[in-house]
This record gives sequence, C-alpha cells and structure tokens, in this order.
Amino acid sequence: MKALGPNWIIENFIDFEYKKYELLAYLQGVRQDFKDEKLYPALSDLIAHYNNLITIKNNKQQLSESFKKILSKIDVEKLKLIYESGEKDSTMINEIENIINFSIPQLENYLKEGKDIYNNIEGDMQIEPIGLTPLNTDEGYMFICDGKQKDTHVHQYKITFFEHANENFRGIHTSYISSFAYSYINTYENIKLQLIKDIPQLPTPAVFAISSDKQYPLDESFIPIAKRTLVRYITTLT
Repeated sequence: MKALGPNWIIENFIDFEYKKYELLAYLQGVRQDFKDEKLYPALSDLIAHYNNLITIKNNKQQLSESFKKILSKIDVEKLKLIYESGEKDSTMINEIENIINFSIPQLENYLKEGKDIYNNIEGDMQIEPIGLTPLNTDEGYMFICDGKQKDTHVHQYKITFFEHANENFRGIHTSYISSFAYSYINTYENIKLQLIKDIPQLPTPAVFAISSDKQYPLDESFIPIAKRTLVRYITTLT
C-alpha cells in the first residue's frame, strides 16, 4: 500500500488535480488491501487522515494563520509587526478547501468498507476461556487459531488502564511467545500447563482462545481484531 504522509495536503504542490491524483493512488492501495482482507495499517491510517481533514475543515481560521503573511507595516509605538494576507495565500487556502471537500467523501466510503470487513471478521470469531479463570484477568495468554491453520499462536497479554477526559479506557499490550502445532498432545489445556511450567512468573494465568471458521490475514487483521475482542470480553467479566 502506498503511504500517504500525515501532512500530505500541504506538502509539495498544493494543487487540486495533483492532490486528487495523490489521494486516489493511495486509496487504490487501500482497496487492494481490503480486497485481501488486510485491515491494518490501512484502516487506522484512513481514520487518522479523515480526522485530520475534519479538524482542518472545522478550523479554517487556524488554516489561514498557518500560512506566511505579508509584512504590511511596523507600529513603532506599540512595537508590533502588522501583517496582511496576500492574494496568493487566499487562493491557496481556497485550493486546500477544494481538496478537503473532495477528499472527505472519498475517505468516508473507504472507512465504511473497512468497518464492514472489520465487523465481518469480528462476527466470525469465537472466544472461550481455557480452564479456570482467575480473579485477575488483566494478564495472561491469548491463543490464536483461525480457519484452516493447524497452529495455535500464543501471545502473552497485559491490559492497562489510562484516563482521558475524565473517562477510563483499557489498552492491551501483547508479545508473541510461541506457536504449537495441532496434535492430540497440544490441546489448549496442555499448552496452558506447558506455559505455566515454562513461565513461572504467571503461575495462575488467565487464558483465552480466540478462533474462527475462516482463515484471515493473521498480522494485518485477525490478531489486531482479536486483541480488541479480548479486551471487550474481559470487561464483561469484571
């Protein structure tokens, strides 16, 4: 996927046709990723670009002030420099507004497509606790097994709490541990026992298996969505 810089709208040539081509080339790569059911990093990038454009659109005054202005005169008594906007600046701002008005609906269409794919993958997931679930579920292991894959991918997870605007949020950090080939020996329960033996720092870990009937791109879709699914599931337990 072709990257689009966070400041793409004001970088290089500020020209409607040029920026239109730049955006559509980027979205073509996003479409190919979505066709392959690869959501990340495309979906998070789309959200960031969309939010940036909405912010700029809602702060036109800030946009105007971001451009250099022409020094008109110097007020010696007040020790103040007085500027005025040039005609070129006004034209440039209008060009950026045209780019924004074109880009926002384009991004909204792709955001909808990405969210639909996200919901489909999430709806196909099943989550189950492995063995007894301890009182502390903020740290443990996440087992990943999707579709026709025979391996169980083990990730250690840790849920953190942070406050923003008087609201509490949960975040999740994961690290890959190992993969276990499917066999009558490597059941979920036996894998859990092996982890307890190998990693004594977690003697009574919470363990959750997340699986699906269909195979999805592991790193680009399944694991990121599984992490969010696990946070929501654990929230229901507390």
